[in-house]
Amino acid sequence: MAYKRTDRINALLRHELQRLIQQEVKDRRVAFATVTGVETSPDLRHARVFVSVLAGEDEARAALKALQDARKYFRHELAQRTELRYVPDLDFARDTTLEHANRIEALLRQAKEQDRR
Repeated sequence: MAYKRTDRINALLRHELQRLIQQEVKDRRVAFATVTGVETSPDLRHARVFVSVLAGEDEARAALKALQDARKYFRHELAQRTELRYVPDLDFARDTTLEHANRIEALLRQAKEQDRR
């Protein structure tokens, strides 16, 4: 199956943003942030960047605020590092998939223990 252009751009943006966050950003609030995915609009003008933060709720909120505040920096750097004609506007959102998976796993474990009784 052939990839759509948006899929390739999503992968490129995810890779470059993760590199920027790990290697370039010196803000301690984003130290444990990981880019888990990017969803670009069909017109390639907007991109939602999903970020997982391995920290508490307060630290996660602070990391997302720091990333939101650095959007112009990220767009500028993406324009320099990629050959995209237009770099989309970035919107950072928290990825809670891991938390949901952990919750489901705990519920399944609890149900299994109750069945044993």
